[in-house]
Amino acid sequence: MAQGQFTGASASGVKLRRVAAYPKIRVLAWDRDILYACRGYELVRLRAGASEWDTVAHFHPAWWRSITSRSSIAFRLVRDGFHALAILADGTMIGAVPGGIVTRLSGNTEFKVTHRILRGTRPLHLTAVPAGRVYWGEYFDNRERAEVHIYVSDDRGLSWQVGHTFPAGSIRHVHNIVYDRWAECLWILTGDEGEECKVLRASLDLRTIDPVISGDQQARAVAAIPTSEALYLSTDTPYEQNHIYRLDRRDNLECVGDLNHSSIYGCQVGDALFFSTMVEPSQVNQSREVQIAGSKRGSDWCTLLHWKKDRLPMRYFQYGNAILPDGENGSKLLAVTTVAVEHDDLTTTLWEVE
Repeated sequence: MAQGQFTGASASGVKLRRVAAYPKIRVLAWDRDILYACRGYELVRLRAGASEWDTVAHFHPAWWRSITSRSSIAFRLVRDGFHALAILADGTMIGAVPGGIVTRLSGNTEFKVTHRILRGTRPLHLTAVPAGRVYWGEYFDNRERAEVHIYVSDDRGLSWQVGHTFPAGSIRHVHNIVYDRWAECLWILTGDEGEECKVLRASLDLRTIDPVISGDQQARAVAAIPTSEALYLSTDTPYEQNHIYRLDRRDNLECVGDLNHSSIYGCQVGDALFFSTMVEPSQVNQSREVQIAGSKRGSDWCTLLHWKKDRLPMRYFQYGNAILPDGENGSKLLAVTTVAVEHDDLTTTLWEVE
């Protein structure tokens, strides 16, 4: 299995061909055939089939972040740049940056802070539904297990209200909120210990939130991929072997694949599904490889790509990871940003899915 290269024919039914590499670009989200990413605090986009990135807008951070974001090592150390992006039908964009939620209205070239984050630094993901509502859940250390909020915007990210509150002691934090267009619902993923680990099905107005899976580390997930037939989940636990699960539309749960480490990113390209893994300290998962597992239609899963974790300490310079973009991908390209790995650190690679 070559470094950052397709492994060859496999039972997954997926074949990849590397077509491009872009240093210092971090992927964020697809909007049909347009890939959005950031170069520091500059939001850029690439249309499938093109080779040059276009600048869309900027966010102006604190002065010192304008300096740290120019260096790959400093960028990793202080977790610079955009970390999530949601794109609305009218062109409005909502992003997560260190310390805040930022919004760029259609036609503008600058993001403005619309919410200051006081607990933690940022949510892991932002989620929008076709009607234009936007959601994010609080993600902070929360050792004391205080109450945790889900925030909602009904005015294109200009203002934010608490849409739901998890009572104190019920969860540690929100990992992700995923829109499911087939079931017209939200999937809310929470962690981290025991009963705090939940996969919840919620109505779009958040008035109904029901547990579907809960109670142990195999219910601890960050990444989820809805399809017409099932919801695919990858686990995110340093305490046990990690797996890929298939939750069908009758709520039957099946383990369909194994992973070498915790997984926090997943995406779909055509009928191919992908989950990536990250290298984090673990007594159970001891591999030093960042991997991407893939499957055609979710049946047979195989490791397709891998990178070796670099030598910089994880505590300060991030876990080795492969970031996969959110959003609806209308292209035939798999976009991956690898971080804290040898050779492709802070580099976006594009792979044609054949």
